[in-house]
Amino acid sequence: MKLSDFDFHLPETLIATRPARPRTSARLLLAEGDAIRDLHVRDLVDIFRKGDRLVLNNTKVIPARLTGTRRRLTGQGEVEARIEVTLLEPAAEGWRAFAKPLRKLAEGEVIRFSNRLSATVAAKTETDVVLAFETDDFDAALAEAGAMPLPPYIAAKRAPDAQDEQDYQTVFARHSGAVAAPTASLHFDDALLAALRDKGVEFTEVTLHVGAGTFLPVKVEDVTTHKMHAEWGEVTQQAADEVNATRAAGGRVIPVGTTALRLIESAASEGRLMPWRGETDIFIYPGYHFQVTDALMTNFHLPKSTLLMLVSALMGEETVRRIYGHAVAENYRFFSYGDASLLIPSRD
Repeated sequence: MKLSDFDFHLPETLIATRPARPRTSARLLLAEGDAIRDLHVRDLVDIFRKGDRLVLNNTKVIPARLTGTRRRLTGQGEVEARIEVTLLEPAAEGWRAFAKPLRKLAEGEVIRFSNRLSATVAAKTETDVVLAFETDDFDAALAEAGAMPLPPYIAAKRAPDAQDEQDYQTVFARHSGAVAAPTASLHFDDALLAALRDKGVEFTEVTLHVGAGTFLPVKVEDVTTHKMHAEWGEVTQQAADEVNATRAAGGRVIPVGTTALRLIESAASEGRLMPWRGETDIFIYPGYHFQVTDALMTNFHLPKSTLLMLVSALMGEETVRRIYGHAVAENYRFFSYGDASLLIPSRD
């Protein structure tokens, strides 16, 4: 299975840098078996059925981008130098983070981000650092000093702003820890959730703290040798019971987003969802046998990405090529702030 099998031409003009407003006005490509329809997210009320169960990732994105200063010695004495930091994941001594510039940082050095937030470099590798933060209330201090960690392909075009604090967060975000959003869930607002509940659609919440590794490219030509990044997640006993009850009743289990799908498939065994807590590095590509997933709502993904491989596993490689060809031809908006797709494979 070659990396080139998952390549396609994507015009740069289709990469969204702002979301649709209102959220439910985003376009929705419905692919059911071999049929493709062009709809909008608000049409989900007409698509989902009573007894369907949507699995939502309730992780909350933290303002993980920080700009600080460090003191360094020069021929003219001690001066302040600017440094940019992106938090990646919790570590034993604090937070693992990317730092730019990294080369001149030294262990034990202090970086000041605001009057309330500073950190000591507890460890350093060739690629990142571990920062031990010094503050009474980390969450409050981070909220004041940090900015939303927009995906690299957006951050390269513009800086995050106050609007992103709302746009890059789901309306059901509860548990802080993600440094990237579960973007398919960004299309839901409270009114749509209420309308779906009124129809008899049910909801289960799970938590997967999405890491920056979600944006890392696949660098091996034989995709089966790719090593996924690990992310922390939890499926509670209640969540497992709800999903298993839906399956027993003949309802459909539909994760909203690849993060929710990867988590429940990590926690599934022999067609049942089990309570689970820990790190998952599950890699889903064509040939994978889905345990508890019947369909998937997701955005449109990067060429040659692990997420494109995941949707190809669900729908079939040829079908996904047709779906993405249609999306490009019809000017769907791609990636984190882009449009959505609802993928419903043919039942065997």
